[in-house]
Amino acid sequence: MSQWTPDKVLDAKGLSCPMPILKTKKFFTELRSGQILELQSTDPGTINDLPAFLSRAGHELLGQEQREGYVSYFLRKA
Repeated sequence: MSQWTPDKVLDAKGLSCPMPILKTKKFFTELRSGQILELQSTDPGTINDLPAFLSRAGHELLGQEQREGYVSYFLRKA
């Protein structure tokens, strides 16, 4: 059980870099400032690419949780 309650969930499991980041960028257009997105990804590159994207865009990485077969990243829109 997560300590964050997402407003939307993006299932990017099975997608390779750069698709999880590109889909996250597109998904953020559907959120209002302050809302939380849960990104579910199996791509090991996401852990490296996501902080750079969020930093440039001004969004916040709240945390991540290892799940069975994937990682959930919790992101807050600026």
